[in-house]
Amino acid sequence: MIEAGIGIYAIAVPALLLFALASAEYIWPRRALVLGRYPRWRTHVLFFATNAVVGRILSFFVVIGVAATWADAHRFGMLQFLNWPFWAEAWMAFVVLDFAVWFQHFAMHRFPFFWRMHAVHHSDRDLDVTTALRFHPFELIVSTFYKSAMVALLGVPLVVALAFELWLNANALFNHSNIRLPKKLDRMLRIFFVTPDMHLVHHSVIVAEQKSNFGFALSIWDRLFGTYYAESHVGAENQKIGLSQFDDQRPSAFVWSMKQPMT
Repeated sequence: MIEAGIGIYAIAVPALLLFALASAEYIWPRRALVLGRYPRWRTHVLFFATNAVVGRILSFFVVIGVAATWADAHRFGMLQFLNWPFWAEAWMAFVVLDFAVWFQHFAMHRFPFFWRMHAVHHSDRDLDVTTALRFHPFELIVSTFYKSAMVALLGVPLVVALAFELWLNANALFNHSNIRLPKKLDRMLRIFFVTPDMHLVHHSVIVAEQKSNFGFALSIWDRLFGTYYAESHVGAENQKIGLSQFDDQRPSAFVWSMKQPMT
């Protein structure tokens, strides 16, 4: 019953957050959009619809239905042997899984095979809340099986695995959003969490800056591993977004973006 409730929240909360952040972007935009909302938003909605069929089904049935349920039924995974209170196990699972997602993101930029998939996300020439929906199905499949392995190895309880997916999706929507936060609030938040201005650097056309700020939720990993950039060296206002080889209208087209990893 609890798992079903979290499953509903895993859909409802991101949907409401998407609407709220899109509204905030309209009222308090951080930067003017280069390509605008249309047809980018149409393309990103199509990515979301495709991944809802491919990635979300895999995520639910593989990460949740197989990895978490199987690990719990067979008493498999590191957490099964610690015998900690539930809250402590949940806290540890969140931290370890967050690092696992950071490392996956790092690998996506490090290895050419993975980069071809992830480059679809980076080819967007603007950055707003809908960019968080722009992931190629190939990357979603790789990500799903990777997270499944981590969930199983840790022995993450089913309800915690569901809650982490909700946490991850909500943070991705927030840090991709094109909202202007007060500087003091941004500095305070990024001590612990990835803020929109912090993630903005990662989407720079400058390759060295793309290889920084890999975090999706917690900012500690970039600080620990020396990949933290406070701001683009040209400044947030002057920073160009996207990939330098695609400095045109093509990234706003869905069919072109779907074919991108094969070109």
